[in-house]
Amino acid sequence: MKELSLLTTFIVLVLFVKSQEIGRFRISSGDIERINAPVCVPLQSINYNNDKGSIVLYEITNNGEKEIPCQLEPGYSATLWFVLDGLLKKSEKREFIIRVEEKERKDPDIILKKDEKDLSLICNGTPILNYRFGMTYPPEGINPLYKRSGFIHPLWSPGGEVLTRIQAPDHYHHYGIWGPWTLTHIGERKVDFWNLAEGQGTVEFENFLSEYEGSVFSGFQAVQKHIDFGAKGEDQIALNELLDVRAWSVNPEEKKWIVDYTTNINSPLPDGIMLDAYRYGGGIGFRATEKWHSDNCTVLTSDGKTRAEADGSFARWCIVEGKSDTEEGRSGILFLSHPSNRMHPEPMRVWPLNQNGKGDMYFEFVPIRHEDWKLEPKTNYTLKYRMIVFDGKMDAETAEKYWAAFASLPVVSFK
Repeated sequence: MKELSLLTTFIVLVLFVKSQEIGRFRISSGDIERINAPVCVPLQSINYNNDKGSIVLYEITNNGEKEIPCQLEPGYSATLWFVLDGLLKKSEKREFIIRVEEKERKDPDIILKKDEKDLSLICNGTPILNYRFGMTYPPEGINPLYKRSGFIHPLWSPGGEVLTRIQAPDHYHHYGIWGPWTLTHIGERKVDFWNLAEGQGTVEFENFLSEYEGSVFSGFQAVQKHIDFGAKGEDQIALNELLDVRAWSVNPEEKKWIVDYTTNINSPLPDGIMLDAYRYGGGIGFRATEKWHSDNCTVLTSDGKTRAEADGSFARWCIVEGKSDTEEGRSGILFLSHPSNRMHPEPMRVWPLNQNGKGDMYFEFVPIRHEDWKLEPKTNYTLKYRMIVFDGKMDAETAEKYWAAFASLPVVSFK
């Protein structure tokens, strides 16, 4: 019996060394229902040391403890991220334990792959998107001013449908998913960073600030420069942009991508820059696949507006979907605008039903649609968007739950 007691004590000591609890917390949904909600847990009140192991998260369930994939995001105030797969109901409360354990790092679901032109995000072998950092030139015989770098294309649906388009003959300056500013003024001088053939300005990739892979999210931060061609002497940078693109790892049975698109802009100019009110500019723009026309593509906004009514209106979210060659026969993107964005609910640009004759599709959140926006020098401005990329159809109730998961995090309380 004495030997058994010593053995039990030894096992407990070994487990304590290899697994040490450092915190417990509860999350509460409040009066909001959320779907596939990323959760951020601040760790400033917890003492931990990465040298002693990895942070591991467990949910306390009726069947015992269940390990939940989590990811540490270091910084001035470190945070722990995880995703609550599926539905988090109103008033639901769930409890978790944080431990430090000796564990080998698992391969991430979403990996980054880079060649000479593209940085790709790939989920378990299936491509999500390409970020084009290499210079892309227009077709032979087309004005070379249309060249461009720093945009997303292709963006694929989970079923493999390409949803974006670049360099359409009707608009060679359209580049998949991107966000240049159109009508701007530097002093009294007009500068257009969108209509490239005007020769007034452009946007180019500068460098990658970071690339990261993890068990909960993977992505990158890219520096993009908005170049003013009309300055005296050499071209000047009118805006520095830090583009953060992050793809979240969710249950593969959901058959959805969740991609965050966050743009941080700052003007180095001594007097800043004026972003004039216009129907295009900034935010996040989407030129849809050439397959989508008015007879097979639909729009639905958070205010219940359709494609015929949406242009110039305001919305928290907008579903853009159309015909595809997937098994479901339809694919789309739910665009979400964060409440912290300027002019939220945010104005939109949605092409009319007769665009280019067949009703080609273009969508954009436009924070300067109705009011000028003066960017002061040496000041950071942020716009946050999320895309839910799917096959099949999406209804308004589901869209609202996804927006709720983006707009506010569940309440976290430590015990």
